[in-house]
Amino acid sequence: MIYFLTMSRLEGAYEQVADRLNAMDARLNSMDTRLNSMDARLDSMDAQISAMDRQIGELRQEMHHGFAWMMGGIATSWVTTMLAIFFHH
Repeated sequence: MIYFLTMSRLEGAYEQVADRLNAMDARLNSMDTRLNSMDARLDSMDAQISAMDRQIGELRQEMHHGFAWMMGGIATSWVTTMLAIFFHH
């Protein structure tokens, strides 16, 4: 009789351990799903940042090009004005 009680207690303890392990497994699966979702979001954000970086680079090139043309125009105007002043008399 004592043997039967001990065995039933052990079986009950094993069931509790199995239930706890199953609950832990479910939580780990949930965390794994969340981490995969976060990884996908980070990949998306990385792609967006790369696209923004490329666009900023293009804007810098356009600004540099426009600045060069503006400086050329200013230099031409200045040289023309100086030549007109020097050769006027």
